[in-house]
Amino acid sequence: MTTLRHHTLPVLTIVIAILAIWYIAAYALNAPFQRDLDRRGNVTSTPMEFLAKTMAQPKPILPAPHQVAQNLFENTVLRKVTSNRSLVYHAGVTLSSTALGFIMGTALGIAIAIGIVHVRTLDRSLMPWIIASQTVPVLAIAPMVIVVLGAVNITGLLPKALISTYLSFFPVAVGMVKGLRSPDRIHLDLMRTYHASALQTLFKLRLPAAIPFLFASMKVAVAASLVGAIVAELPTGAVAGIGSKLLAGAYYSQTIDIWAALIAGSILAALLVAIVGLAAKLVDRAMGARTSTRTSGRPA
Repeated sequence: MTTLRHHTLPVLTIVIAILAIWYIAAYALNAPFQRDLDRRGNVTSTPMEFLAKTMAQPKPILPAPHQVAQNLFENTVLRKVTSNRSLVYHAGVTLSSTALGFIMGTALGIAIAIGIVHVRTLDRSLMPWIIASQTVPVLAIAPMVIVVLGAVNITGLLPKALISTYLSFFPVAVGMVKGLRSPDRIHLDLMRTYHASALQTLFKLRLPAAIPFLFASMKVAVAASLVGAIVAELPTGAVAGIGSKLLAGAYYSQTIDIWAALIAGSILAALLVAIVGLAAKLVDRAMGARTSTRTSGRPA
């Protein structure tokens, strides 16, 4: 009961409030069009009939939650994964570029952070440029990357992954810089007393101390990587992926499809963040187990 009161109830309250606001907004935005349809067809409806028709329009300005949920169910559960109309299929296409971009962005961010921490010149010269790079909108960069790489016959997965890399490397770099600098000065002085090299200090002290910062930044990076993959699908005119579903829905005014694709992307992002969080717990448990073993193995 305590867990229900402190965790489930607040979440349910927020969800119910969001759904209520969503339904009210859907009625307010769709009702004028429905009134116009009834007036042109000389149709007289009771308030309940009018409400039902407002919430069942095939191309509403703002689809009702149950319309989005029905579309999401039909295009995930009731369709084959290999179908071009399956959101699972499109999510898988977007996931491939997201994963590659996230891996490259994480590796790049860690490498940049190590360089900044160990080379003072990079700290003063590179860090401001890294921060400045994030002020450029990804919508402006994505077409440029696609066109430039397309000119040298590089198409497909890599251009989309590079745009994901552009968004995902920054939180990792910033988080790792803070993490690598987190050890206390007394511990760094102790490593110098033992005549440890910079490489030994990195692997024995700095990297273990930076692990919590790394996984915290990776949660942000994986969500940013997904955004980059979706944005990268827009200028390419992709025929598969969540971005392509958004394009097709906008072209044919299928607002329900657009919202279903957005919800599918949100679910995919939540799953990716949860996977990173699970990996963080496993690594933390493994590091704690090693520490516990070493401590228990020491002679009294």
